Amino acid sequence: MTNFVYLSRERLKELEDEIKELKTNGRKRMAERIAEARSYGDLSENAEYDAAKEEQGLFELKISKLEDLLGRARIVDASSLPKDQIHILSSVKVKNLNSSKVFNYILVSPEEADLEKGKIAMSSPVGQALMGKKVGEIVAAKVPAGVIKFEIMKID
Repeated sequence: MTNFVYLSRERLKELEDEIKELKTNGRKRMAERIAEARSYGDLSENAEYDAAKEEQGLFELKISKLEDLLGRARIVDASSLPKDQIHILSSVKVKNLNSSKVFNYILVSPEEADLEKGKIAMSSPVGQALMGKKVGEIVAAKVPAGVIKFEIMKID
C-alpha cells in the first residue's frame, strides 16, 4: 500500500532540486573523498577509507529516501479547497486561550513541518484539533504538557 505524501508545489520543487544537487555535485564530492582516503594506503587498516565508505552509504540512503518521498508525493492545490474551513495548506490565526498568546500557523504534511517557520503538521495534536474547523470555534489539543485550548480567529 502506498502512503501518499501531500506537498505544496514549492516544497516539491525544493525536493527535486535537492535530489539533483545530491546526485551531481554531492556524488562527485563523495567520490573525491573516497579517492583521497584510498590514497592513504592499505585499505584493510585505513580508517579514513572505512569512514568515507560508511558516509557514502548514508549519503545514498538519503537520496533513496528523498526519491521514495517524491514517488509518493501528491500536489495539493489549496485553491480548490473550502476557504471557510481549515485544511492542509490553510494559514490560520489562533489564540491560545491558556496563555492569551496569538499564533499564526500553516498546516502542512509532516514532511514539510517546521515550527520555526510556523508550519505545523496536520497530523500533530494541534493540527488534528484544527482540521475541519471554522472561524470562531474553540478547539482543544491534547499535547504532552496537557490540554491547550485555541480560538480560531482567522483562516486564509
